[in-house]
Amino acid sequence: MYLIGAEHANKKRSVDLLQELVRNEERLVTSIEVYQEILHRYTAIRRLDAIDPAMDTLSALVDEILGFGMDEIHKARMLIGSVDEISARDALHAAVMERAGVTRILSFDSGFDSCPGIERLY
Repeated sequence: MYLIGAEHANKKRSVDLLQELVRNEERLVTSIEVYQEILHRYTAIRRLDAIDPAMDTLSALVDEILGFGMDEIHKARMLIGSVDEISARDALHAAVMERAGVTRILSFDSGFDSCPGIERLY
């Protein structure tokens, strides 16, 4: 959302990191939860016009969209109880990442810093 949203302190850093990852031909993945976050945020601030551009941008950048099921929900619940400072959403992202063997995340959410096996790019 930083990529297409209004000016924000994280916007330039997001653009720079993504350009570097693309230039290095890194494989980029996301999860369906990120699409839900786009729907939630832009509906909450009544910016329905921003939903399609945000989703289109995300879809154009990623190589794969990961799903999740009850195994990831249970893993997220375990993370919430064992990782300090992790939010429910971040715990779900971490659980999906673990199942898919993804070890790095582009995020400004510091809750990932205490999550074992995850390197946060920011």
